[in-house]
Amino acid sequence: MTDPQLGLTMLGLFVVLLCLGFPIAFTLMALGLFFGYLGMQERVFDLLVQRTYAVMANDVLISIPLFVFMGYIIERANILDRLFRSLQLASGGLPGALAVATLATCALFATATGIVGAVVTLMGLLAFPAMLRAGYHVKLASGVVCAGGCLGILIPPSIMLILYGATAGVSVVKLYAAAFFPGLMLAGLYILYAIGISVLRPGWAPRLPPEERTVPLLGVLHSVVTGFLPLAALIGVVLGAIIFGWATPSEAAAMGSLGSVLLAIAYRAFTWEKLSESVYLTARTSAMVCWLFVGSFIFSAVFGYLGGQSVVEGFVLGLGLNKFTFMLLAQAIIFVLGWPLEWTEIIVIFVPIFLPMLDHFGVDPLFFGILIALNLQTSFLSPPVAMAPFYLKGVAPKHIRLEEIFAGVMPFIYIVVVCMALVYAFPSITTALPDYLYETTAAAPGQSPTEVPQGGFQEEETVKPLD
Repeated sequence: MTDPQLGLTMLGLFVVLLCLGFPIAFTLMALGLFFGYLGMQERVFDLLVQRTYAVMANDVLISIPLFVFMGYIIERANILDRLFRSLQLASGGLPGALAVATLATCALFATATGIVGAVVTLMGLLAFPAMLRAGYHVKLASGVVCAGGCLGILIPPSIMLILYGATAGVSVVKLYAAAFFPGLMLAGLYILYAIGISVLRPGWAPRLPPEERTVPLLGVLHSVVTGFLPLAALIGVVLGAIIFGWATPSEAAAMGSLGSVLLAIAYRAFTWEKLSESVYLTARTSAMVCWLFVGSFIFSAVFGYLGGQSVVEGFVLGLGLNKFTFMLLAQAIIFVLGWPLEWTEIIVIFVPIFLPMLDHFGVDPLFFGILIALNLQTSFLSPPVAMAPFYLKGVAPKHIRLEEIFAGVMPFIYIVVVCMALVYAFPSITTALPDYLYETTAAAPGQSPTEVPQGGFQEEETVKPLD
């Protein structure tokens, strides 16, 4: 068996073991070491040590446990109740007020946590019953909760964008700036749909009772100031510090972690039990991500050494695709992979297969990453293996059928597709903010340009490839 055949066999065997439910990180390492030993002999063990050290020494990944810790502290401090109540009072006069408040809460809370399962589950316990009690149609209520809960994949500070930056060698700072407008646009389209369907089908979203729509202005202001502004200010400071070059992602994540603790203390929701739970969950999540990085890097390095990458690249290039059809094929594959896999596995295992082909088709890796982040919204919503509807089904009342939840998320999938089409047709939606904030200085031949934020702040932390 030739080396390329070994590489393709390794890839096929990984897919089989994945379907059987084996742990992904250690399956990647085991397959990489086994097939690497067949092709590289003892040198594969040197590769294991080098890849493990590369993950440990990567500065960009430091921000992951800090952002995860920030999210878990906010999640366990019961801040969501205050946030949802304040936004509900503020939007009480709008059609579909509860749906609008739910989407706004999901967008802000998903930004703070970045964990799809946590946001969908918490909003399924808080907002979903509230909408059902108000007479909302099950399809609209379920679609709002599921779609809103997935926004944390795209809206900064997104952990997914950190992983993509570390994998593709793209600046996390520029990724955050590039994702800002598409994230707001997608959330805005969701809200417009909720308002539109409430106007066209009033029976799907009845207006709130007068006593809930006629809250005194001072009461609304007090609720917004105490429930909305603190969390919004924390996220705004963290995100602004990154985008404007005032702090590196790791420094901003450290500030966010401290801010979340202070916010929990201010709300009198900080306890030793919640702190220990948050630390434990942060350590578990971070360990999973780091071992996944180690396993995927060993797997991809052996796969490339055996010639598997060349075979896949030659096959794709032999199809005679242009830029549009290549992007369509790549996004379709990522969409399908989103059914059985989490976004972490997609980013660190399968996205690197496409990265070497981007130069051939003239695709900017930054633009490619934003489209992936948008695409993964649909992967979490699309039947039959849609994770977000299953999270909601787990906490929904027993009479709510999974088919109703699936039907409810379909309009939001179409909205994501429209958003992707707009971003592809008008790339300035993605590139305008990075181009405005960062100047590109001329580079010597063979060197990458240097990005300098306007105002003279040099980006202290750039994302470096791990190979």
